[in-house]
Amino acid sequence: MATLGQYLIESLEALGVGHVFGIPGVHNLELYRALPRSRIRHVTGRHEQGLGFMADGYARASGRPGVCFTITGPGLTNIATAMGQAHQDSIPMLVVSSQNRRDESEGGRGFLHELPGQALIAGEVAGFTQRISAPAELPAALEEAFRLFATARPRPAYIEIPRDLLGSRVSGLPLPEVSSRKAARAAPAEAVAAAVAVLNGARRTAILAGGGAIGAAAEVRSVAERLDAPVVMTVNGRGILPPGHPLAVPFSPSLAPVRALIAAADVVLAIGTELGPTDYDMYGLRPFPPPARLLRIDIDAAQTRRNAVPLVALTGDARATLAAILEAEPGAARRRSGPARAAAGCARASAALTRAMRAQIGFLEVIRESVPGALLVGDSTQPVYAG
Repeated sequence: MATLGQYLIESLEALGVGHVFGIPGVHNLELYRALPRSRIRHVTGRHEQGLGFMADGYARASGRPGVCFTITGPGLTNIATAMGQAHQDSIPMLVVSSQNRRDESEGGRGFLHELPGQALIAGEVAGFTQRISAPAELPAALEEAFRLFATARPRPAYIEIPRDLLGSRVSGLPLPEVSSRKAARAAPAEAVAAAVAVLNGARRTAILAGGGAIGAAAEVRSVAERLDAPVVMTVNGRGILPPGHPLAVPFSPSLAPVRALIAAADVVLAIGTELGPTDYDMYGLRPFPPPARLLRIDIDAAQTRRNAVPLVALTGDARATLAAILEAEPGAARRRSGPARAAAGCARASAALTRAMRAQIGFLEVIRESVPGALLVGDSTQPVYAG
């Protein structure tokens, strides 16, 4: 008969998890007893905040949820910063935290790492939170977390397990099935049809691609080429179109020339982008003027109307929704002005940067050309600001 901690490891394997980031401690040792017998690779850090950022980076690079094991109390408060970043950037992350024994929790008696409202704190930076009060609750909690990763706006999930439950003996609990994770859906057919009708009437389409479009890079490229549309990529959307693509505009939409390119379009298709000030008014000059004829694709229905209300809102997975648009074969008679518009926008954007900033971009280009395929990770540095 296995413990609940062993069952959790087997469940993560069944869900396709190959890596876990964690720090073993007295409160979560039951999570580690089964690891040597599993195929999961454990990566140890020195601080829970570092674990969270490692899991965040793993999720961005692999497209799979990053999974973390933390201890009670300070383990959760330490990782909360990384969870907050993942929440804002829509990164799938599962944090499994221990909690004091059920007869020790929330009593204020001074047990080790006792933290009032631990799950409430996690809930502020997670899209899904559940405290396990009985072993039978864990299978459904894991399935719900991974279902949301696959079908909703990705956000951290938090599962809290009291340590007496982690060591409890269990039997008969079903393993989560990978096949139970439903595929993300396209926007409703009527919204797709309305968007295609608008696109078919356009002559100067532009595309805004954010981090939510990363998983749909091939579809973004196909739609852009079919619509003859320059693609403005936000910081989290860089690389959706490869360097040198004639429709790529890898400059900040905060720059006046890029804003002018967007304003000159008769239809703007925004894909997986918040249209928020961090990307669209980074220099704090003036708010980004919303396009008059805007189409928005976002997996989050509420996000389709934040910062700018679209002519057509397409609530659905970016990849599936773009595939549905492509099936309708939009823009068959499009004129070929897109590359010229993109090139002019890039030239003017480059000219708008200072000489020092252009040198910083040149530095990034040298790295990219010298180490093809390498992942570039940006912090608060001049090369990042220049880009």
